[in-house]
Amino acid sequence: MGRAAPDGVDPEEFRAAMAEDTYEMVAALDLVTPVLVTSVPGLEDIVWPGTDIIPINDDEPLKSIINRLPGDQAAVIAADAPDLPPLLVGKLFRELGRAQIALSPCEYGGAAALACHLPLPGWAAPDLDADDPVADLRAQAPGRRMVAASPGWHRLRTRDDTLRLDPGLEGWDNTRALLGKY
Repeated sequence: MGRAAPDGVDPEEFRAAMAEDTYEMVAALDLVTPVLVTSVPGLEDIVWPGTDIIPINDDEPLKSIINRLPGDQAAVIAADAPDLPPLLVGKLFRELGRAQIALSPCEYGGAAALACHLPLPGWAAPDLDADDPVADLRAQAPGRRMVAASPGWHRLRTRDDTLRLDPGLEGWDNTRALLGKY
């Protein structure tokens, strides 16, 4: 995530700001209990007291991570999508009324978010960084309709991706403040 930091912006500060914005968006959702899943030490400082923190290894498969989450449904939000509108997360959960997994794909590959029923279906091996995660999961599924795609979004994976941030869009306050300092 730090690779997307614009020139002059500390990559570690940038990573923490994006993660905090993503966490705060999730924490503000009704009927959702946020959980921080991270491989980055020190990020526990960005969450509210009492928030569950699940430490992971960088190479741990997403399937394994998802199956460690509590509840009967879960959403995994990429931390490099600090401006993801809460409405898109709601649309992912709505899609679970007809599918077992729902994704918000990115225009240039990958997915900004995924929602699924828990435990994750045995056939599914999701990857938010795959070139076409929707097509990949549909190919894995025993039936095409088991994987739904909601409206897409973007992630901040390169420096040019920061140009996609909309100053008029609510949220992403920490990322906005950090970018405004430089």
